[in-house]
Amino acid sequence: MKYKDYYDTLGVERDAAPEQIKKAYRKLAHQYHPDISKDPEGEAKFKEVQEAYATLKDPEKRAAYDDLGRRPAGESFEPPPDWGQGFGSGENFSDVDLADLLAAFASARGGRGGRRAQRGQDAEATAPVTLEQVSEGAEVDLRFNLPEYDARGLLHHVPRTFRVRIPKGAGDGQRLRLAGKGGPGRNGGPPGDLYIAIRLQPHPLYRVSGRDLYIDLPLTPAEAVLGASVEVPTLRGRVELKVAPGTASGRQLRLSRRGLPTADGGHGDLYAVVRIEVPASPTARERELYEALAKASAFNPRGHFSRKG
Repeated sequence: MKYKDYYDTLGVERDAAPEQIKKAYRKLAHQYHPDISKDPEGEAKFKEVQEAYATLKDPEKRAAYDDLGRRPAGESFEPPPDWGQGFGSGENFSDVDLADLLAAFASARGGRGGRRAQRGQDAEATAPVTLEQVSEGAEVDLRFNLPEYDARGLLHHVPRTFRVRIPKGAGDGQRLRLAGKGGPGRNGGPPGDLYIAIRLQPHPLYRVSGRDLYIDLPLTPAEAVLGASVEVPTLRGRVELKVAPGTASGRQLRLSRRGLPTADGGHGDLYAVVRIEVPASPTARERELYEALAKASAFNPRGHFSRKG
């Protein structure tokens, strides 16, 4: 079991009053909330703050936590033999999370005066999803480590697989709810829910901006100068795109409604960003033609360098 310094997580002293703990929690929960924070580790920090507050706000859990003593965060440890007055004595807790142990202890202590049905905790997980799956909608098998009680009443995380429907037009960060698939209830209580956050995976061709997509479109110098008709891959098949003569590098050519779908049935656009490519190793004939073109052409793309004023 790894030690977690809940007081340090909330930034309070070990003798902090309940009001101070609540104030610190509200501040940090707002700072790291996934809908607000721009910190790439904000979601993980938000969960750490929630876990710390869940223990320190409960007098019985806090007392049990304090009885464990203080040690460096992340250090492996075992509860002392007399901890919890026999609860878990002599057991191996190496694969048990500290928060789960404290929750089980508090539940066991509270059960002495009569067991009360408790709803299971909600669980959260992240699902990597491709642009193709979002574009058409898909059913995927996702494997998560989810909580489950053992014979001692302790929560362990075990792998479970669910078949999940990814709705067409789902957005990055969108949460899907699987009712009753979260943490198990206690004493006859209902299970919690499982919330799955969609995370769009990087694509080898497309860049995402909202519902719009961007793709680099390589053109030869001749295609850019003379114009051409080229094939462009989209999420729904290849399409012909007409390139006008004299198209400059960096120009964005719009393919209407070829981006990602929206929840209301619309579509974003696909933008092909022109990038003019030259042969790295031209043949002798190509070099001869380019030399002839250089002699014949009066085009000077750097003419503005010599302008005064």
